[in-house]
Amino acid sequence: MAQTQSFDVTSGVDLQEVDNAVNQAQKEIGQRYDFKGQNAELEYDRKEGTLTLTASDEYYLNAMWQVIQDRLFTRKVPIKNLDRGKIEPATGGAVRQVVKLKQGISQDTCRAIVKFLKDKKLKRVQAAIQGDAVRISSPSRDDLQDVMTMLKGEDYDVELQFGNYR
Repeated sequence: MAQTQSFDVTSGVDLQEVDNAVNQAQKEIGQRYDFKGQNAELEYDRKEGTLTLTASDEYYLNAMWQVIQDRLFTRKVPIKNLDRGKIEPATGGAVRQVVKLKQGISQDTCRAIVKFLKDKKLKRVQAAIQGDAVRISSPSRDDLQDVMTMLKGEDYDVELQFGNYR
């Protein structure tokens, strides 16, 4: 029997890189001329996996979002794994927005990946859901590389990462 090769499809963000990006963004917001005298706060809760943006109005909130988005992008944190919440009124006429960090793949997305591979009718390729990841196995490494290419071409609600290749 042939040796079975496999890899895992996962998703997530590096929390230390998010922390570094938030620190850089806070420093930039504190130094920018257009934010002088404005209420602009950026809070990062590592345990909850959330960013909270608070600004004096929606214009400054969107400007803050642009700054943090740029910092996250330069640190190679997938922007697709951020879920912006609704803009809510806060105290003193300010506005607040909570951004959640997506860790892992949702069950619906896992099922969509497995269904996508079954619809492709690839022989010898098997997919199994394991918690918040999908393990894909096949006796052929070439088939696995083709699966990676196909999955990169699809659009899911998170940035897919491929690891544990053996």
